[in-house]
Amino acid sequence: MEPIIGIDLGTTNSEVGFIVDGKTEILKEKDNGIVPSCVGLTESGTVIVGIAARNQATLYPEKTVLSIKRLMGSNEQVLLGENHYTPQEISAFILKELKERAQRVTGKTVSKAVITTPAYFTDIQRQATREAGEIAGLTVVRILNEPTAAALAYESSDAMARTIMVYDLGGGTFDVSIVRIEDGVVEVLSSTGDNHLGGDDFDHEIEKKLLAHLKQECDVDLTEDLIARARLKRAAEKAKIELSSAPYAAIEEDHIAKSGKKDVHLSYELSRMEFEDAIDGYLQKTMESVNKALKDADILPSALEKIILVGGSTRIPKLSVMLEETFGILPNQEIDPDLCVAMGAAIQAGREMGLDSSSVLLDVTPYTFGTAALGELDGMVSENVFVPLIRRNSKLPAIKSEVFWTVIPDQVMAKVEVYQGENSNTLDNVLIGTYNLDLSPRQPPNSPVVVKYELDLNGILKVTAIEKNTGKRITGVIENAFSQISHDGVSMSKSKIDDVWASDAIIDVSHDEGDSHRDDGAESEPEGGEFQALIANARELLEDAASEDSEEIINLIEDINNNLKEGNLDAARESAEALEDILFYLE
Repeated sequence: MEPIIGIDLGTTNSEVGFIVDGKTEILKEKDNGIVPSCVGLTESGTVIVGIAARNQATLYPEKTVLSIKRLMGSNEQVLLGENHYTPQEISAFILKELKERAQRVTGKTVSKAVITTPAYFTDIQRQATREAGEIAGLTVVRILNEPTAAALAYESSDAMARTIMVYDLGGGTFDVSIVRIEDGVVEVLSSTGDNHLGGDDFDHEIEKKLLAHLKQECDVDLTEDLIARARLKRAAEKAKIELSSAPYAAIEEDHIAKSGKKDVHLSYELSRMEFEDAIDGYLQKTMESVNKALKDADILPSALEKIILVGGSTRIPKLSVMLEETFGILPNQEIDPDLCVAMGAAIQAGREMGLDSSSVLLDVTPYTFGTAALGELDGMVSENVFVPLIRRNSKLPAIKSEVFWTVIPDQVMAKVEVYQGENSNTLDNVLIGTYNLDLSPRQPPNSPVVVKYELDLNGILKVTAIEKNTGKRITGVIENAFSQISHDGVSMSKSKIDDVWASDAIIDVSHDEGDSHRDDGAESEPEGGEFQALIANARELLEDAASEDSEEIINLIEDINNNLKEGNLDAARESAEALEDILFYLE
């Protein structure tokens, strides 16, 4: 039986799961199974993924990519070292690391995967996720909604009838789904959410407070300082996590900047109340989605029997309090919020492998798909009237046909424009494909044209237009129209990523940014080289270091670099000696 893995490709963290001896397991390698969704380059140009990449983000933000999931489906490219990469290619590095982790842990060759996406991901974003899998060398057998995966993790073997709300607040996206479980069937009644709302936004609110504090108290503006901003972002994330279990978080960052010749040190105490006030607007926005999901599912709040919290950001205490006050139900976090989506993906992967399962999965589309037609809009004749075919929250797979009529005698063509959205005016929806059906000659006006939409479980839409009088037809697959890169482009990207992945030194990034501005003469070159070797050794040990040690290592590396830039070799040597002591202890 060919193995299929389940992957949660997250904004902040990713995980991979597999069915081992009939049990769902998150695959771990001397860790908790959580792989940061970070991609970076070492000084030698080697690609690194996960903890090592995240640890270097503070020191080398220009050589590290974070939160790439928020760009999925866009044409935007990111710079990593000296090369530009598409969001699919960066995501492919993460998927490749998860794939190889699965192969190392299971001892099996892996080429197939179920990958999760937010329920409110557009088809463009789902297609980009599929392309990322292909570039990573994976056949994506199923794209699974994250809330659906979470429901599977909790209820896959529970035959008790119940109505559940899955509240999924991750690093970059928010989803809420209403799920009905009855007689072993997991049925999604509704899904809605926001692709740009998550823990990253909460971190940014803290970061803004720190920037404002430094500006007001120290008269220092770090808005354009990439390295300082990276340090503040990491400090903000750490404070957010700390505030989940403590009323205050002390944020300390030494040598964050200089004011004249004086070092500026950040010292700021953030209270949980202050933090929760800053993010209250975001939390209220999630409740708007909750109310919309309930309305779409046509159920009252009192009908909910269980609330499942998914995603690391759901650990924020105010969130649980808010949901409990609203619904009178204590939200459930029996399964680690960071892992339950990957577990659900692994359960679905097991089903794709043909393993016995006690429940059947149904899913819904989070969007309405339709076309444009001539009609009345706001009391006026318009060619931009949106005619829905497959409506939001329809069960998948879904097939729907509708008949339209030509307008004029001898009309030579019928244009089928495929839109995604909820507005009655197509101009306010998203055009995702256009197809032209050449009509037969000498057809009278009001000749019927049948348009058929077929939407499968992966959100791939097949469109067929048929001239009813003659049987003449065209067929298009939106999968190709959505694709951000062509099939040849996927192959080229795969080769590109494979080459980079296999290379130990693919980009020359060994020079320090300060070197080009320093003219210390030949005497300083040996010292600089010596320090860089020490720094390279330190960075290799960062991944296995405890959080306290890693923070100290990062601070000492920054001290060394800052002193070298200032030509203060004695101070650099002192920091280097302290760094050597830590490395000796770690080794």
